[in-house]
Amino acid sequence: MRAILAAYDKTGIVSLGRGLIALGWELVATGGTARALRDGGLPVTEVADLTGSPEMLGGRVKTLHPKVHGGILYRRGLAEDEAEVERFDVPAIDLVAVNLYPFVQTVAGGGVTLGDALEQIDIGGPTLIRAAAKNHPSVLPIVDPADYDAVLAALATAGGVSAGERRRLAAKAFQHVAHYDTAIAEYLRGNDDPLPEQLTVGMTRVAELRYGENPHQRGAFYTYDSVRTPPEGIGRVMQHHGKAMSYVNFLDADAAFNLVSDFDEPAVAIIKHTNPACFAVGDRPMEELYERALYEGDHVSAYGGIVASNRVVDMAYATALRDVLGPETGARMFYEIVIAPGFEPAALEHLRKKSKDLRILEAPIGDPHRERVEFRSLRGGALVQTADVSQDVTFDVVSERAPSERELADLRAAWVVCKHVKSNAVAFVKDGVLIGMGAGQPNRVGSAELCRQQAGERARGAVAATDALIPFPDTVEVCAAAGCTVIAHTGGSIRDEDSVTTANRLGVTLIVTGVRHFRH
Repeated sequence: MRAILAAYDKTGIVSLGRGLIALGWELVATGGTARALRDGGLPVTEVADLTGSPEMLGGRVKTLHPKVHGGILYRRGLAEDEAEVERFDVPAIDLVAVNLYPFVQTVAGGGVTLGDALEQIDIGGPTLIRAAAKNHPSVLPIVDPADYDAVLAALATAGGVSAGERRRLAAKAFQHVAHYDTAIAEYLRGNDDPLPEQLTVGMTRVAELRYGENPHQRGAFYTYDSVRTPPEGIGRVMQHHGKAMSYVNFLDADAAFNLVSDFDEPAVAIIKHTNPACFAVGDRPMEELYERALYEGDHVSAYGGIVASNRVVDMAYATALRDVLGPETGARMFYEIVIAPGFEPAALEHLRKKSKDLRILEAPIGDPHRERVEFRSLRGGALVQTADVSQDVTFDVVSERAPSERELADLRAAWVVCKHVKSNAVAFVKDGVLIGMGAGQPNRVGSAELCRQQAGERARGAVAATDALIPFPDTVEVCAAAGCTVIAHTGGSIRDEDSVTTANRLGVTLIVTGVRHFRH
């Protein structure tokens, strides 16, 4: 039995070689791997000696030879193939252990020339892997050092490596090469075409979850392996404390952190079922923003929610999160998750005492407005779009009344909040605090009515924003009746003039943005 070893990552390669030799195998290896095996005291034949051809072109051609690939690909037991390998003196190769040049690590973060990147594109390695995986009933393909011990253990048994395990290793090998090629294609494509005709996406599983949205569904968390835009936000989350994350936890944490990350000023949000229940923004201490968000927002929905901030959690903020009592109930608030870009050590220790189950997450904000693509699976397909990272908006006043600077500041906050509320979205904001939120209603006026019910008398002097156009003036009427003095929408309805007339009649400001923020 003969194995060919060609590992860029030499982890465990000497142990694998030693185990194979103990089982009576012969080792063949490429230059660097052969040196590592010899340094480990193991006998090894170099590929060049096996083929009779030296490595060429600065190492670009090492294993691309009929004696290598013929030895991997010939069909054992097929008379024609057996006769050909004997005729051409092709030695059998029964195991291929290969891992690839570090292309992703080389180009990640930029600053690499095209020439340097091209030199890190492995050719011989993927070819060896694919050949072995194709012929996996006879040849073992191993791409992961984590599989070395299990393969050695199976080889030491009378039955050897089972057909099922061979198939698993082959699937893993093809996936490994596909992942590698995906990274190369993304790098070469660059930002020229975010929606190419054919698209593969590289992802790595970070965690297998207890279940998906419901207990009868399976779930896992993957991060995107982008060679141009390293993962940030929930893609680089670090858990400091608490129970394991669930599928829904990841969804809600992502929604909460994305909302606060959209603001440059300090911001706090409490999310429930991906929609903001409480929110506050402004140049204030975080503990004050948290209390304002909680006490002036939908504190009933906040219970059991996810708290996010875009500033490091200090001791004062941690104390508020742990000790502030819920409105009306007089009991400490229960949260599933606290997520922030960082935690002061003492603050982290203080928060850990709130509950053994509280999930405390740290995630880098990065650049939330950087161009990226988003995926949404459908039955039998997927939707792919560039993310809604737009922040630039012009507030065009189309009514008689002009807004104040304070109202415009609140409107900017309300407009961004609407981006993170399920359509049809309406948000009431006053003094930087979300006081009313309507989400997911089949009509916009229904969302406005929900805002009015939540805000009550606090809506006097608030502003209202909605994520799309107002089709009928009834939404303007509901917002104005609640006490809102400014209302913003996308504009573009055939009845826009009716809404302008209604706003002028009611003495409120109507603003058109020209930008839509649907979130279905």
